[in-house]
Amino acid sequence: MPCGNMVKNDAEADPMNFRKITSIHYGTSSVLLAIYGAQVCPFLESLSVFQLTVPIFLTIGALYCIRLQLGAWLDSRALNNRVKTQFQIDFLLFIFGGIALATFNALVHQFPLVSGFKVVFGMGVMGFFIACHLALHREHNLFTLISASGDQIILDKAPFPLTRKFSVFACVSMVILGSVILLVVLKDLAYITSLASDADLTKAAIHVALEITFVLAVVLTYLLKIISKFGLNLQVLLNSQRNILMQVAKGELSARVPVASNDEFGLIAKNTNHTIASLQTQTFELTKVRDATILALSSLAETRDNETGAHILRTQKYVAILAEHLKSHPRFSAYLTDAQVELIVKSAPLHDAGKVGIPDAILLKPGPLNDEEYKIMQQHPMIGSQALQSAREQLGSNSFLSVSCEIMETHHEKWDGSGYPRNLRGEDIPISGRLMALADVYDALISERVYKKAFTHEKARDIIIEGRGTHFDPDIVEAFMELQDEFQQIAATFSKAKTAFRAAS
Repeated sequence: MPCGNMVKNDAEADPMNFRKITSIHYGTSSVLLAIYGAQVCPFLESLSVFQLTVPIFLTIGALYCIRLQLGAWLDSRALNNRVKTQFQIDFLLFIFGGIALATFNALVHQFPLVSGFKVVFGMGVMGFFIACHLALHREHNLFTLISASGDQIILDKAPFPLTRKFSVFACVSMVILGSVILLVVLKDLAYITSLASDADLTKAAIHVALEITFVLAVVLTYLLKIISKFGLNLQVLLNSQRNILMQVAKGELSARVPVASNDEFGLIAKNTNHTIASLQTQTFELTKVRDATILALSSLAETRDNETGAHILRTQKYVAILAEHLKSHPRFSAYLTDAQVELIVKSAPLHDAGKVGIPDAILLKPGPLNDEEYKIMQQHPMIGSQALQSAREQLGSNSFLSVSCEIMETHHEKWDGSGYPRNLRGEDIPISGRLMALADVYDALISERVYKKAFTHEKARDIIIEGRGTHFDPDIVEAFMELQDEFQQIAATFSKAKTAFRAAS
């Protein structure tokens, strides 16, 4: 049962080490901040390389150590707060680091407030981009973990919309880009105005262009990484939703969409799961009604013949193993899906329900039927089918009654077209009817009747083989030959169960 609260460290769900990615970000920021400081602040530019870089490296290193120490605490947070909390931690660490650097420069080098502002701004910019990318990375890991564990996040009452997140990111990014370029230009303008010769101005213009190009390259690189990660996460969410809906369309109502983002996608996933659960409940109720209907109709036939109960159960078992065996056969695989096999097996007991309309004098006659009686007996497939026709019309052509009617109407048709009631031939006979035909004939052959003794399995097998390509579909006969041991086991197990079907149901 998903708790929506506590799961294992979601960083472990990532094939790339989360700490390694964090290390790369924090290490890269040390170099970029040193270059940035020299470009936007003449005071920082006046420092030696050692004086400039050592405080930055030490500060970023301290921030990184603090960040690692906070990792365990972060992993203990509720699922719906982890991404947001991580973003806040990374961003605020860089802001505090910027304040620490600015304070150090003011105390040690007596730099003015404007220099400190530029340091804090630069650290904040790096912190913003790094925090965005790492938050998206954790969001991806969290989705992977939730998908594997079956857990889910508890959504906020009013989740922050994904569209608004992207809009805020875009606006902040534009402000950052414009601000950094402005700081570079203002610093270089002051530098240019101090130059006298045209040669110096030319060199200065090239220098300014290179600085702006560098700033654009850094900012755009981070923007592209973040947008790419955002697009990847969005694709994962959409693919998950699509895949689950495809499973549901195939009848797999146990599937659920991972609720892994605290935004409108999380709401969509939650509502989708609620809809699937309701559909699963309704389908279960309908299945119970269907099974009860089949049981009731089959019981009608059972009341007319003491042997029918066992015959119903045996033939149902025969059909089940034949259908399962043929699911992988090229000729049958497209039709014999799991759902269709279930319908065929459930409907198989109705194949002789039409016999309730046959007079007792014919149905229970202790001997062979004459031609006139046989013609009347041949009406039972249509009697059963017509009895269900009105219900079938109301439920539609995709209802389980359609399969039941197929089996009722066609289980006495023959592959060569000599069967009844419609003299269907070959592929024109529904697969369900072809399966039922072999199961029905085999059981009739091995069963004792008042007018005949039971045949042995071997004799029944030979008769079925003889009917290959005339009475039966050749491939179904082939399946029967491979399954004949199971046929014998079923016949032996239910040989004397006169009310077996009702009891089993």
